[in-house]
Amino acid sequence: MPFVILSLDKPDSQALRQALRPAHLDYLTARQDKMLAGGALLDADGQAIGSLIILDAPDAQSAQAFAGEDPFGEGQLFASVQVMPWRQAFFDRRRTK
Repeated sequence: MPFVILSLDKPDSQALRQALRPAHLDYLTARQDKMLAGGALLDADGQAIGSLIILDAPDAQSAQAFAGEDPFGEGQLFASVQVMPWRQAFFDRRRTK
């Protein structure tokens, strides 16, 4: 089942984000078979302020664990993390349902 993981960074955390980013990308790359999409959320100036991942997971608990074990999560980068089930209706510029 797909889940959205929506994470917002703590204020003034660009240095922490940059320090954790290589380990974060390694973590995601090793699990990319579970990811439908993912990337940084940006502010008006193009600075990363959070993350969005759409994950294929068996349940919300597994999606929560995925988020918590991410180096961004373990490194306390985020001010908030929301995990929500997602029903796909459009993907890759096409209606799917």
